Amino acid sequence: MSYLQIGGVTVKPPKSFSIARETIDADSSGRNASGRMVRDVIAVKRKIECEWGPLSTAEISAIMNRIKGDFFTVTYLDPEVGGMTTKTFYAGTQTAPIYSWNEKFQVIMWEGLSVNFVEQ
Repeated sequence: MSYLQIGGVTVKPPKSFSIARETIDADSSGRNASGRMVRDVIAVKRKIECEWGPLSTAEISAIMNRIKGDFFTVTYLDPEVGGMTTKTFYAGTQTAPIYSWNEKFQVIMWEGLSVNFVEQ
């Protein structure tokens, strides 16, 4: 069983995978006149931080083509849920440094891919 699917398709497992639980407060949150913190929580969202190790051009292309839309589904192992869950995300900045180029065989390897998925 894979712990990461994008748009219903299992992708190569990342070498690093972490989930952040982010609480979003309304602008009205803050300290009141007595100094007590007052919060108006409007949502709790997930951010998934992924980093893949070396990838072939086919592997990196398969991942990047799954995340190029405005929004896409990600099925992942969520620690709070205690199992697999599916949510809608968008992709943050995607970084893909090149690792090597073999002139003789004309093969490109990518050092990896790093991207954050932010819940809609």
